Amino acid sequence: MTDRKTSNEIIAGRNPVIAALQSETAIEKIYILRGVQGAQIQKIRTLARQKGILCVEIDRHKFREIVSDTTTQGVAALVESKTYVGIQDILNVATSKNESPFIAILDEIEDPHNLGAIIRTAECAGVHGVIISKHHSASITTAVAKSSSGAIEFMPVAKVTNIANTIDELKTLGIWVVGTIAEAEKNYTEIDYESPIAIVIGSEGSGIRRLVKEKCDFLVKIPMFGKTESMNASVAAALVMYEVVRKRKSW
Repeated sequence: MTDRKTSNEIIAGRNPVIAALQSETAIEKIYILRGVQGAQIQKIRTLARQKGILCVEIDRHKFREIVSDTTTQGVAALVESKTYVGIQDILNVATSKNESPFIAILDEIEDPHNLGAIIRTAECAGVHGVIISKHHSASITTAVAKSSSGAIEFMPVAKVTNIANTIDELKTLGIWVVGTIAEAEKNYTEIDYESPIAIVIGSEGSGIRRLVKEKCDFLVKIPMFGKTESMNASVAAALVMYEVVRKRKSW
């Protein structure tokens, strides 16, 4: 199994941040000192937008909390240092435990606290690995590590460019894919989860994207009886993951 560091590094300065954006460096977030302007700042914003990386304007006090160096030129990038695993690594975990694969796929979960909470529950439920998207999704940061209460140290995470293509890959490997959407006809309790399974949880706002939804073998819903239109993503994930546990194990 590969190393799973969860600390973060800072890249400071306009040219270094531009270089990082133009490379394969995994940037979680870019901080820009409020009020700074110029062609390089605009280039940073444009490159970040193209890659789906969040740019946040902050005041001088907060900026100095992130980086104390006075030569940062008002720009700092938070860079991931976690080593992600491959899909086969996740399947190898299931094989090593002589268990049917159990995977969680997170389609554009952007809130780091939700991501951490899902990883925590996944680890408790015996999920063999979590798959997240490279773009428009939270990455493994110190905030995620804290929200996971240390579970990230034990949970393999794969970061993929295209969730829909990854689902196709999993299906060729004999994995059944179950998506959670509000308008599904079947309840989440009506599926046989004993086969190799991957559960897809959608984003906090828009849910599972259309193409990802179309790739799923089954679509299920969590019954809602109140006036709230949707459930927190981490809570929804917990319900479905523990339904898999319930179906697979006799309590």
